Amino acid sequence: QVQLVESGGGLVQPGGSLRLSCAASGRTFSSSRMGWFRQAPGKEREFVAAITASGISTYYVDSVKGRFTISRDNAKNTVYLQMNSLQPEDTAVYYCARARPGGVYYDSDAYDYWGQGTQVTVSS
Repeated sequence: QVQLVESGGGLVQPGGSLRLSCAASGRTFSSSRMGWFRQAPGKEREFVAAITASGISTYYVDSVKGRFTISRDNAKNTVYLQMNSLQPEDTAVYYCARARPGGVYYDSDAYDYWGQGTQVTVSS
């Protein structure tokens, strides 16, 4: 069983920054690809970023490239999402998730464990 707990969300002004953390339990973290997704009110959940088990490769949705950075610390069983230059359109509940072996990194169906989500609100 894997448990994922996100933290670090909050209210920030446009142009500000936040760092989300996702702490994972279980012994498979270091061998698993991890991802961040988000869901805004009235919209479907969308892929934000993913990172391979080793941390060598990362992937981003076009709208956050150059502003968000995903990273991981396998010794701490934690994955991070550093978010800079935040805009109102980034407002959403952000979820971290663990990927099943194989599958497409941007497909939510490829992930089998999800956190409870953390709210990010960008507003002046």
